Amino acid sequence: MGMRRKPWRIFGPRGRWWPLVLVAVLLAGCGANLPDTEQQPEPTPPEVEEPPASQYTAPLTGMPSDEPVDERVVAVMIENSSKARPQSGLDKADWVVEVLAEGWITRFVAFYQSQEPQRLGPVRSVRPYYIDLAEGMDAVLVHAGGSPEALARLKRTGYEHLDEIYGAGKYFWRESFRKMPHNLYTDMSHLRTAIADRGWREKAADLPVFSFYGEGETPVGTTANEFEIRYQPSYRVAYTYDAAIGQYVRSVNGQPHVDLETDEPLRVTNVIVLEASHRIVDNAGRREVNLSGEGDGLLFQNGVMTPIRWQRKDGAFFQFYDPLGLPVRLVPGNTWVNVIPDKPGLAEAVTVSDSGENDSQ
Repeated sequence: MGMRRKPWRIFGPRGRWWPLVLVAVLLAGCGANLPDTEQQPEPTPPEVEEPPASQYTAPLTGMPSDEPVDERVVAVMIENSSKARPQSGLDKADWVVEVLAEGWITRFVAFYQSQEPQRLGPVRSVRPYYIDLAEGMDAVLVHAGGSPEALARLKRTGYEHLDEIYGAGKYFWRESFRKMPHNLYTDMSHLRTAIADRGWREKAADLPVFSFYGEGETPVGTTANEFEIRYQPSYRVAYTYDAAIGQYVRSVNGQPHVDLETDEPLRVTNVIVLEASHRIVDNAGRREVNLSGEGDGLLFQNGVMTPIRWQRKDGAFFQFYDPLGLPVRLVPGNTWVNVIPDKPGLAEAVTVSDSGENDSQ
């Protein structure tokens, strides 16, 4: 006869014993009071929505935009005599071209599309070669009078323009803080209204096509953190690269060239200096500047310099090519073009400081 196996027991108070099965049931019943040893899952952080990428790009600057940039380009003639500085609105231009007018005084034609400055000026007269540039941008030209040749050309061709002296005075005003003729101003609101009032096309067409660097791409070339352009001993333009903002800061005759509205120095992302033939054509010192054909130039961007060739044919705007003959790429932002006489030319009129090979830029 075999030995009878006793069940497992556990002793309770007063020596009583409880079957192991009963103990298990009691423990299960008290489970809610036992410490929870399982690791709780980490709370899921709320999802952060990334801002939507800009769907549009400004065609003249390559800068992103949340809305289409398709307004008609406006080209404004802005004075640059010492009595006209500081000017208003040059900091808001997509492109600015500086060329000699009378004698050794330069004048700007400033192209506006992506920004709407609230004051522009002082507005001055036009010359034929500025009309060439406006045509290349398909821009409405804004001015106050002009040389006889320029006015005759505008009348002959019917090119769309707003002349404060002849028929468009209500879209301009004169400021009291300057004396005539250095006090004529307008703004983009007045100019857009003028275009609509005259029934002209309000949307851009036939714009020049420019190539821009993509995100993370930078130009290579010869280091050029500072350079000076000498139009004459009493008028010198300099640009100094500010790496913190990725732009050149402009000065005139050793002083910052500021905007009247902001009192901030003018800053430029791409600076192009090109040489072209100049010829004085009358006793007033007016010039004929040949901006057709092609010639040599220098491109400054991101603290480096690249030799380039410029070309302008069939009424188009400038096109620029690198030493391999490929279209140059611009850094997204504004662009200024300084046109200088081909005699003495780039070699003598442009001085580059802090230059050297810099292929890592």
